[in-house]
Amino acid sequence: MGSFSGFTDRNKQKSIAVQLEGALFISTDLFPYFVLVALEAGGLLRAVALLLFYPIIWLLNLTRHRTAALHAMIFISTFGLKIHSIKAVAKATLQKFFLEDIRESSFKVFSGCGGKKYVLTRLPRVMVEPFLREYLDVDCVVGTELKVIGLTCSGLVDPTGAERAEMEWFQALKVACGDDQLIDVGLAARSEDRSFLLLCKEHYVISPQEDASPLARKDYPKPFIFHDGRLVTRPDPMRFLTVFLWFPFGVFLAISRALVGIVFPYKLILPITALNGFRIRIRVPETQKQTDPKSVVESPKTKGTLYVCNHQTLLDPVLLSTAILRRVSAVTYSLSSFSEVISPIPTVRLTRDRFKDREIMRSMLERGDLVVCPEGTTCREQYLLRFSPLFAEIADKIMPVAVRARSSMFYGTTARGYKWLDSPFFLMNPFPWYELNLHDPVSGRPDSKELCYDIANGIQMLIGKTLGFECTNLTRRDKYRMLAGNDGIDQRN
Repeated sequence: MGSFSGFTDRNKQKSIAVQLEGALFISTDLFPYFVLVALEAGGLLRAVALLLFYPIIWLLNLTRHRTAALHAMIFISTFGLKIHSIKAVAKATLQKFFLEDIRESSFKVFSGCGGKKYVLTRLPRVMVEPFLREYLDVDCVVGTELKVIGLTCSGLVDPTGAERAEMEWFQALKVACGDDQLIDVGLAARSEDRSFLLLCKEHYVISPQEDASPLARKDYPKPFIFHDGRLVTRPDPMRFLTVFLWFPFGVFLAISRALVGIVFPYKLILPITALNGFRIRIRVPETQKQTDPKSVVESPKTKGTLYVCNHQTLLDPVLLSTAILRRVSAVTYSLSSFSEVISPIPTVRLTRDRFKDREIMRSMLERGDLVVCPEGTTCREQYLLRFSPLFAEIADKIMPVAVRARSSMFYGTTARGYKWLDSPFFLMNPFPWYELNLHDPVSGRPDSKELCYDIANGIQMLIGKTLGFECTNLTRRDKYRMLAGNDGIDQRN
């Protein structure tokens, strides 16, 4: 059995079999992944029940009853759930945390083998297979099989699955690769079962001294753009306990922060929000700094200013209104009734009919300032979606605004969950952070439709350069088809 560090990339056509927990992944703890399934597919109460049961799970693992601990986590997190909801969470939420758990050194070995790739895991195959096939081009996944009755999970394990005893990994892998065929390279964790290495010509083991550095984002096998779920960080037991204990304080903070934006005048909002932990940074170009702010805010105008910004959360136009010290209106493709009621600024829904929407925005501009987010939806990662050129047809001058938001505990956006909770969840973060970068005006209303596309693309590139984000040609439809399985046309829940 060789040292893991002794592997050399001598043959690009080698096949490889690797354990997921502790070898390809840094962590051997499966609890966070079951928490995510319980929370996103089953709800908060189910996730809390799993957290309360954790001391027993820890004790079972400590006494080497790993199979019993696994069965307990599977039962609590999946009992009664529809199998399609687990698959949806696996694709929309788990992939982010899987990518963050990849061991860089193991990935180099794994990706250096160009033959067939086999992965063995104690996780339910339905939870991990979409990620392994999409991002790592895995040919075969040997994992735990859930027992499904109709379309509903029973919470039990199919006895024909590969988790019942470690030697079944050996048998399942033997069936997968053929009775008379050996795998070229085997990679295992020292603390895990290594029976499958009997089927491998070369053996490599992760030692305790092996580098545990995670794979850098720039080295991801493919760009990671869309994901869903409320939790920002991996919910290991202590972190999830922290989230649970913070929740009531977070609700109080969200209510108080929302009231500040509704009750107080614009000049007082920024200092008050700074006191309650909400950090807002505003940057304006030098040409606007030299202008008297009162003349900008109070000068009579026959027509409002059109502000065009990338979309981070539903709070984008609200905080822009705070930044420029005057009321603005906002247009949106989908907004819950609750969000409309609590919004401190006027909001109008667009119809997705190009001609009607153009007239709606022109009418609103005649009455005052207007904010549009031409991406049509939010994107959590450092990418910009395609900008719709409609805004370029309705205003002579366009003010680009580059927006960046950060949260440490909860995401303030969702594709699959309740959208009316988006703003409350963002405001529940201990120290939410927002940055708004205002740019010099850009001329609009060109003579041809083609020039409108040039203006939209130019503003997208300007905002992308300011934020360090990459511009894409992806759309709202692409996001919702991936995360929610629909076109995202009616999202008012």
